[in-house]
Amino acid sequence: MDAVTMVEEQLVSRGITDLRVLTAMAAVKRERFVPVELRGSAYDDSPLPIGYGQTISQPYIVALMTQLLQTEPDQIVLEIGTGSGYQAAVLSLLVKHVYSVEIVEELADRARRVLESEGYRNVTVYHGDGSRGLPEHAPYDRIIVTAAAPRIPQALEKQLKDGGIMVIPVGPPFGVQVLRQVTKRGSKLEWIDCDYVRFVPFTGDASSELG
Repeated sequence: MDAVTMVEEQLVSRGITDLRVLTAMAAVKRERFVPVELRGSAYDDSPLPIGYGQTISQPYIVALMTQLLQTEPDQIVLEIGTGSGYQAAVLSLLVKHVYSVEIVEELADRARRVLESEGYRNVTVYHGDGSRGLPEHAPYDRIIVTAAAPRIPQALEKQLKDGGIMVIPVGPPFGVQVLRQVTKRGSKLEWIDCDYVRFVPFTGDASSELG
């Protein structure tokens, strides 16, 4: 299977309608972001292990989260949890710049190398504690979190622009979580719960404050 077939069979058929998202998903070579021994399974409709207890999300979940972000070309996006770098690559085709934070140094280094080799110049990968966000480039038009938190982290709420959107899985670690689309309205948050998901848990020094 290739990216175009994946888009047709797994995304369009399941309600992904944003043409910009579908085009980006078709353009990114997903096999470049998975371990060599798993490249034959790169377009399977399932998550895949990438080492260090982390996974690359199934294509549908990547597309759904990206669609829920409602991105525009002039926006700055913060991603918490770089992982393989695949989600950042998809976003890079849709926005002005992606800042991505990964707590596992080896994964951050690997993702940085792959993104650079594939020509994604508008992605900056940081090794650091994403539970505190990335204050130096805040505020952000959009924030996407690829790990589950029991509630919306205050640091990320503060770093989201007024009118901005955050997409984050919320719920217990290693259990069923809800994928939440959050919109900031002044000092308040409004949200819509969109689907049930399973993500690895949020980690970092500030994650204990969320329990």
